[in-house]
Amino acid sequence: MKKLLLAAAVSAALSGGLGQAQAADYAIDIEGQHAFIQFKISHLGYSYLLGEFTDFDGSFSYDESNPGAASVQVTIDTSSIDSNHAERDKHLRSDDFLAVDEYPQARFVSTSYTPNGDGTGTLAGDLTLRGVTQPIEIAVNEIGAGPDPWGGFRRGFEGKVTLTPANFGFDYDLGPAAETLDMYLSIEGIRQ
Repeated sequence: MKKLLLAAAVSAALSGGLGQAQAADYAIDIEGQHAFIQFKISHLGYSYLLGEFTDFDGSFSYDESNPGAASVQVTIDTSSIDSNHAERDKHLRSDDFLAVDEYPQARFVSTSYTPNGDGTGTLAGDLTLRGVTQPIEIAVNEIGAGPDPWGGFRRGFEGKVTLTPANFGFDYDLGPAAETLDMYLSIEGIRQ
């Protein structure tokens, strides 16, 4: 009887029925506007400037049985910066800041994900901005996953990272309080 059960288990494993969970690929839900890339930076040390990038695209891969194998890639249209002020946004697109004519895209590609075992983890990767690529680490929190009302399956995460603009070639002086920039990411993906 033990030999029969062992043979059945081996057969199931070889046919993909046992222990063969695979990573699922997700497209970030841009069309439904269920994803956000937002930022906050000090304005002269007196208040904060908040804004977001409204045009970006990306995908991620995630396997619940092996979260450490997760991967992410996102491409941002830098001209889509929106701080709710047209003249300021024009300046942010200029060579003083994003230089969108020369660098129309920013890109993040993950290199590793280290889960903490409690739905949080650290996503490491390379961010390319203004033609400069730097390694960054994003603190990640899994929000949830499950079926949606339209017959699909969704998974969502949030992430936070503090960037140093000078590391990416920004040299416009906004005062010492603006030497770092906080970014918040809310990403909902639809399983493909």
